[in-house]
Amino acid sequence: MKIKALKYLLVYSLPLAVFFSFRQEGWSTFLPIIYSFGVIPVLELFIKPSSANIDEAEQALRKADFLYDFLLYLIVPIQVGFVIWYFFIIQNVEVNTATFWGRTISLGLMCGVLGINVAHELGHRVKGYEKLMAKVLLMTSLYPHFFIEHNYGHHKNVATPEDPASARYNEVLYVFWLRSMVFAYISAWKIENKRIRRTEGSAFSLKNEMILFTLIEILLLVGITAFLGITAVLGFCVAAFTGILLLETVNYIEHYGLSRHKVSENRYENATVIHSWNSNHLVGRLMLFELSRHSDHHANPVKKYQILESYDESPQMPTGYPGMMILSAFPPLWFYVMNKRVKQYQSA
Repeated sequence: MKIKALKYLLVYSLPLAVFFSFRQEGWSTFLPIIYSFGVIPVLELFIKPSSANIDEAEQALRKADFLYDFLLYLIVPIQVGFVIWYFFIIQNVEVNTATFWGRTISLGLMCGVLGINVAHELGHRVKGYEKLMAKVLLMTSLYPHFFIEHNYGHHKNVATPEDPASARYNEVLYVFWLRSMVFAYISAWKIENKRIRRTEGSAFSLKNEMILFTLIEILLLVGITAFLGITAVLGFCVAAFTGILLLETVNYIEHYGLSRHKVSENRYENATVIHSWNSNHLVGRLMLFELSRHSDHHANPVKKYQILESYDESPQMPTGYPGMMILSAFPPLWFYVMNKRVKQYQSA
């Protein structure tokens, strides 16, 4: 069983690529970008996707196997370590050089692929230390409010007009970025203020995580500026923003055009495996800890990544996540490929 878990070591190929980037100068620092959005999408065009599921007995074994959790936990020190390393290798680099942008965007890839994605998985866990690790990872992308909005907003409102993270039919990616980022942030404040008023009577409390997150972010940025300089804080913000844009692009492709029907004036039908796009392409599945089996994740949010399943009725992406993200950057091509698929699944 442990041998099967080791296939997720493919995730660690990204930090290896970034390790190379951080030790290089010039255009070679862009290697992680070429790997993520060049090599992987091409591989997924030739490697056949697999919709195979495991039986209940094997699911029980995988749930009990600590190695699957350890592979997640190990990401936390690696991500934090790379952020700290970045500060030391970027301080004296000119902003207008390929070295600065190659290293910075490479860190941004880690913020999105490792930081936010692993935080997403850990944020759904029930153990307090796992939730804490999720928040630490999200802080490396300056996006800690995702923890609140995703778990208590997005999963409740997915595939409805009330959800900022569900892309509308014919909505352009770049419009979605702005709408999702702004309204998800507002939604997180509303959710947390409502929760804290219910328990404390007033939203103005350090028990309000949105206030706490904001204070930590301010202290973090001020500290980086004071001790490491403007270049370090500028690069960190660019890297964090890159990670955020990767997250929002993933949100876009995961729910584009899909919607739940209203069953009453105040309620939508339950979210099921037909309300999220699924991808069974193997490289993307392994690189993202099965995030691309997103249909099952939304139908069963507490399921651990290693036991997520594929369903025949789920809407299927034509390729893996990296390829879909590239496609989404070209709206006419995206609409040409995806709109007919949306109509096919929505009319089924």
